[in-house]
Amino acid sequence: MKALLQRPAAALAASLAAGAATTLAFAPFNLPWMAPFAFAALLWLVAAAPGAGAAAARGFGFGLGCFLGGVSWVHVSLNVYGAMPGPLAAIATLGFCAYLALFPALCCGLLHRVRAGAAWLAAFPALWVLTEWLRGWLFTGFGWQAIGYSQVATASPLAGFAPVGGVYLVSLAVAFTAAALWYCLPWQATTAPSAPRPATAGPGRRAMAAALLAIAATCGSGALLARIEWTKPVGAPIEVALLQGNIPQDLKWEESRVIETLDTYWRLIQASGDARLVVLPETALPLFSDRLPNEYLARLVDHARMRRADILLGMVERSPDGRDYYNSVFSVGTAPVQVYRKQHLVPFGEFVPPLFGWVIRWLKIPMQDFNRGSPDQRPMELSGQKVAINICYEDAFGEEIIRQLPEATILVNVSNTAWFGRSLAQPQHLQIARMRALETGRPMLRATNTGMTAVIDPRGRVLAVADPFSEAVLRGRVQGYEGATPFVRMGNGLAVGLALLLGALSFAARTRRR
Repeated sequence: MKALLQRPAAALAASLAAGAATTLAFAPFNLPWMAPFAFAALLWLVAAAPGAGAAAARGFGFGLGCFLGGVSWVHVSLNVYGAMPGPLAAIATLGFCAYLALFPALCCGLLHRVRAGAAWLAAFPALWVLTEWLRGWLFTGFGWQAIGYSQVATASPLAGFAPVGGVYLVSLAVAFTAAALWYCLPWQATTAPSAPRPATAGPGRRAMAAALLAIAATCGSGALLARIEWTKPVGAPIEVALLQGNIPQDLKWEESRVIETLDTYWRLIQASGDARLVVLPETALPLFSDRLPNEYLARLVDHARMRRADILLGMVERSPDGRDYYNSVFSVGTAPVQVYRKQHLVPFGEFVPPLFGWVIRWLKIPMQDFNRGSPDQRPMELSGQKVAINICYEDAFGEEIIRQLPEATILVNVSNTAWFGRSLAQPQHLQIARMRALETGRPMLRATNTGMTAVIDPRGRVLAVADPFSEAVLRGRVQGYEGATPFVRMGNGLAVGLALLLGALSFAARTRRR
């Protein structure tokens, strides 16, 4: 086996397989225990690498397997709905996944510079979280598939760390658990020149027992933290209705379909019964806000006021001079009109990064140059609650969600993931929304075009979900919550700070041994 691992092709294949296995930890498979085992396999491969370059290559292979398995649905948006030729879309998707794989490569290349053994119990969690956090920030960030999301299932005790330090603290716990599992291996395949023991050696019995005890303590701590009530109910529960229009993406913006779409949502609004808050998906009404027929708007307002309700409408907002437009959500009904404008835009989908204007000729995505909303927008006051709106991709950034907290009592996400077809994107996005509910101690309401429309409680549990790719009105009774979890107060600072401390201690120990 040791000789086999010295062959670059075999090591790369093993790394790809280990990375692909992490896909099973995420939705819709929901096998959270796969994450630490896949990471332990990665550590075993990195420990056997003959040098830092080989270790980085194995980290790259792991990352490529992870992201090809988890986010290759990008191909659907580029090819099917963006009209990019199939081969070019495949190359672009591979390039995107390869870029994401650079971060695990950096982690593993640096890790190999630390003496393999007990030091990796601190070094690996630190390096993994720091590179994962960097991926979620650099070039506007892409935090999708952060390993902490895999633990959002209520069966995982590690999810209890989410209200304390957010998804990255959960990632830290997963990575530490993986490092401890690797450390317990009877043989660690270590071939690095700096290895403190022969290749066939493993930790002593006491060291192995300590590592197992550390795993138990980590899981036990998470389970205890999950029992804490970080927030408390406020105000009276309200009836809500989340609308799912199931409008085909390739027809959504066709002028001939506008009236049909407006009629669909009017019919769904009428079917919302006595709901005090009715939520439509992102850009549900395919018109500029100033082009919405006056009689249609008046009908919506009258309907809402008769029921003492408020309706949230997703539309494209255009400035009076026609130069600027925003991906916006408007409230109409009992409360005064309020507007939320999306502020974290999707590269290539909603804005074109500098030097990439040439991509426009390949992509036929409407309105690719939105303006950003203000980052300090406040919650809407609706139906006796303070509602924090976020649009689609924005809920992948926990530190941005907490800008409206602790003032907000309910979170609302409106999305249109029809861009990604029948893929893993829909259940993965729901999993991300569940993490935001856990981090903030707030219910999360999701209204989507094709799925997954859902009601999520403050503990991240899905209370109700509409069948994806179907027309639906999802009803629910929702309680607002007040208070601040530690994550709301500190954001990612705790997780990143702890990772920096662990990393500094690991590298300091390496320096002292020289």
